[in-house]
Amino acid sequence: MTVIVYDHPLSPYAQKVKIALQEKGVAFRATLPVAIGSGVSSGEFAQASPRGEVPALVDEDGTRVFDSSIILQYIEERWPDPPLLPATPAERARVRMLEDVMDTHFEAITWGLAEIEFFGRASGRLAEQMKKEASRQLAGWFDWLERQLGERPWFNGDAFGWADLCVAPFLNGAAGFGHVPQGALGDWQRRVNERESVAACVAAALSASAENSGVGLDPVRVALDQGLFKREYRDHRLEWMIKTGGLRVVEQGLEKRNIRFTPPFGEV
Repeated sequence: MTVIVYDHPLSPYAQKVKIALQEKGVAFRATLPVAIGSGVSSGEFAQASPRGEVPALVDEDGTRVFDSSIILQYIEERWPDPPLLPATPAERARVRMLEDVMDTHFEAITWGLAEIEFFGRASGRLAEQMKKEASRQLAGWFDWLERQLGERPWFNGDAFGWADLCVAPFLNGAAGFGHVPQGALGDWQRRVNERESVAACVAAALSASAENSGVGLDPVRVALDQGLFKREYRDHRLEWMIKTGGLRVVEQGLEKRNIRFTPPFGEV
């Protein structure tokens, strides 16, 4: 049995997992779940991911793991060589804090931009105000990330590792909306995207984006309007939408039933 990663090429969380596996030299099969985005999952995917989210990993022995951070921990323990975490407890804590920031505060901004740009959740003056605020927020996070990088060649330290694979997908997501860091952080982004494992994820994401643009967003927006396509609004995403002026966006999503939150496991 081959290692399976339930995946969507545009998911930065799934990209983290795929980069880690490639860096470890672990062969895997990336599988797009059926009806992803509908809010309904079934079969092996539902067993592997009770939240109905990607990524989820199924190991060769049938072990199932969900949540990208927990999957990374599993990968590090299951395939310890080469190590992706730094050696000392202090450095490992620093790296894990970076991962948490990117997974929550940073991702919420690019996710919110997708809600506006791709899914038409806001328009006119509200959309412009929210995009302007997102730009301000991203600039602040770029400054913070540059300070975390400091004089290091890599976020992980002297060599590419856990911290770098946790930052790269999210920074690339921001670049897709025209927000590209400059200075040392921009130099790091260019170097990290030249790495084979990262470049493979970038290529898959670009291919998926091209396919989506070829089909057009109108069918997706129609499905969204009918409640057949549901976007997940839990945790920091919900916080971002409200604090950035999108309370009415949330209210409309609830009215149209095209946003979702995590149900009790077993009801996905």
